[in-house]
Amino acid sequence: MQESPYKGKTGVKRVFNALMYSLDGMKAALQYEDAFRQEMLLSMVLIPLALYLERHAVERVLMIASVLFVLVVELLNSAVEAAVDRISLEHHHLIKRAKDMGSAAVLVSLINVLVVWGLILLA
Repeated sequence: MQESPYKGKTGVKRVFNALMYSLDGMKAALQYEDAFRQEMLLSMVLIPLALYLERHAVERVLMIASVLFVLVVELLNSAVEAAVDRISLEHHHLIKRAKDMGSAAVLVSLINVLVVWGLILLA
């Protein structure tokens, strides 16, 4: 088994490399993933709104965290889809299952936003 040549990096160089890979991932998600762009736009509305609303700090944190969670789940879903597509583009029930489960995770995270925001705003 071949190890990644980047695994041996330590200290500041590793942190810098990790930051660059993360920024590359964000750039790729914004460039290639329509759903991520839509959710990013939604977050650009909801996060400032959460900061604007006169709520307790904990409520604001929960509102913002629920929105950021959607972005995290979408990034993971997109990563799974890209990896699966790299392996094969054929129609296979396991590929469909993996993609459907990733999509379901995104749906659950979006429902979480609705529940958190609803409970806070209607309380």
